[in-house]
Amino acid sequence: MYLALVRLALQRTFTYRAATLAGLATNAFFGLLRAYVLLALFGARQNVAGYSVRDAVTYTGLTQALIAYIAIWGWWDLIRSIRTGDVATDLSRPHDYYWYWAAQDVGRALAQFVLRGLPIMVLYALFYNITLPPTPLHWLALIPSLACALLISFGWRFLYSLAAFWTQDAIGVGRAAATLTTFLSGFLMPLAFFPDWLITLMHFTPFPAMINTPIEIYLGLVRESDLPLALAEQVWWVLALIVVNRVVLSAGVRRLVIQGG
Repeated sequence: MYLALVRLALQRTFTYRAATLAGLATNAFFGLLRAYVLLALFGARQNVAGYSVRDAVTYTGLTQALIAYIAIWGWWDLIRSIRTGDVATDLSRPHDYYWYWAAQDVGRALAQFVLRGLPIMVLYALFYNITLPPTPLHWLALIPSLACALLISFGWRFLYSLAAFWTQDAIGVGRAAATLTTFLSGFLMPLAFFPDWLITLMHFTPFPAMINTPIEIYLGLVRESDLPLALAEQVWWVLALIVVNRVVLSAGVRRLVIQGG
């Protein structure tokens, strides 16, 4: 059943081709603009915080490629479901509510990865001399890292969407949550550019595991010996968010029953 949901979500995303192409054009434009800003930041320097100029430019391409895949902004599907009351129907169906939504998100993400993520990296490769993963092990580690990044992102989006059980302004909560993600995940700039004390604090949150970790694996900034630890941290956040979401969802469902009878 969950595979069927993945397939349906995949087909749904492929249906809206015009919107996808518009999003691709927007991501590509701002990505190239961000690349030139970083080039200006580097100036005559060849290395900043372990990033070469080539790495930094590739970094902007990767973050733009991951925007739609990770869905940093604008994912209000669950919030709308709770506000309209459709959540009651979904909860009554013979499936796990969390994985019901996760399966749909996986299908959406796969379609966005193919339609927007890969084309952006191809475009970057045409404009710039981009970095590629340095070893087969980094290529191999990138696959589970991207999968975990998606599940962590989904877990975070699912969590803040549950605010709709308690407030009518859950989209406002979501926008605030997206702002945190934008800043703390490493989307705006590599986390290595921040002060050490702030980097340490950021790693007590799930945000770096969404974007910064897979990108640093791709760029080879994570040493081969440290790859298992980086992946283990991502798996930890996947599991932690599942547990937290189930606790909060249970509280939200109890409130739904009390208010709705």
